[in-house]
Amino acid sequence: MRVLGISGSLRRGSYNHALLRRAAERLPAGVELVEFDQLREIPPYDADLEEDGSPAPAAVTALREAMREADAVLIATPEYNHSIPGALKNALDWASRPAGESALTGTPAAVIGASTGMFGAVWAQAEVRKVLGALGGRVVDEELPVSHAAQVYADGQLELSPEQTVALDGLLAELVSEVEELREGAAEQVAA
Repeated sequence: MRVLGISGSLRRGSYNHALLRRAAERLPAGVELVEFDQLREIPPYDADLEEDGSPAPAAVTALREAMREADAVLIATPEYNHSIPGALKNALDWASRPAGESALTGTPAAVIGASTGMFGAVWAQAEVRKVLGALGGRVVDEELPVSHAAQVYADGQLELSPEQTVALDGLLAELVSEVEELREGAAEQVAA
């Protein structure tokens, strides 16, 4: 099983990249997390490109293909001005196009987040879940807020509390369960 990890941060030493790495370590055997590393290369969404028949930019094509090939998507987002970082929202807008052909349709998705503030990016996580639902994703309605991330970050690692680790494990288990449920439903349809 393949989980596509997307960090909403472009920053080197990002707490959210570290949070994705922590999630990768907590996934069950047989499940791998592959991180999308081209967010910085995705240009601003431009509907004119779609309307005039121009091919999508290469990074956009890579994102769409990675989403379609993944069994699930896990996004780690910081919170900028109580909302989604612009680069992440822009990428999700591209993934939703063309209309009716979202790259996320039917795919299980979950959101986690780390921030330097006291709320752990909960507002951004809620906004990302809303956008993922609009893209047709099967959204896990759980969150993992990691607040004061600078205080628990050292040597490229984000140290989670025991409670946060339990919450992360539960969220990942639910995400994997969504994938398994989809597979079982598909197998039942084939058998019928």
